[in-house]
Amino acid sequence: MTRPELLTFDVFGTIVDWRTGMEEACATRGRRLMPGELDRVIDLQGDLEQREYDRYTSIVLKSLAAVLGVDGTTAAAVAESVGGWPLFPDSREALRRLMRLARCAAITNSDRQHGEAVQAQLGFPLSGWICAEDVRHYKPSREMWDAAAERLGATFGPRWWHVSAYSDYDLATARGLGLTAVFVERAHRRPGPADLSVPDLAVLAEMVETG
Repeated sequence: MTRPELLTFDVFGTIVDWRTGMEEACATRGRRLMPGELDRVIDLQGDLEQREYDRYTSIVLKSLAAVLGVDGTTAAAVAESVGGWPLFPDSREALRRLMRLARCAAITNSDRQHGEAVQAQLGFPLSGWICAEDVRHYKPSREMWDAAAERLGATFGPRWWHVSAYSDYDLATARGLGLTAVFVERAHRRPGPADLSVPDLAVLAEMVETG
């Protein structure tokens, strides 16, 4: 496997535990998620993201209202909490280790405010936060990776690794661009073809460290 010069990451579901975050945010406001509802919310978000551009916070609000039937005030409160949803336990230290070896940036269907909140949780800035609010497109659209390449001064190829728990949003496009696709086997995931699979980011960091 070619050693990476750049690693880019999906954030929500790969670095941030969005299943736990959404479950806790909804339960706190009196609406527990039922089995299958998270995937229904995600699928509706994916549909809304391919329409005329709207901020991710607004898309979260609309998807929660439509799927869960919650009122606008509740949906807005959950949507505003997204950036504070918990990191996976391995994320902070693994990213710290990886950043000693290569640049690590986010390519994320999110808003700028989420970048500020997530990086505050990490305790250090990533090498870049390429988000839908800046690009005005959402993954899996190629425009997100084109924007990342331009902003990071990177060239598509196997020394650029893209890391995600979601093949449909991330890894299919990454592989099509010639990137090394790394699938993270999170509890909530959507598998598909990948060049490398790891159970978590700590194992990925160890693999990169040992070469």
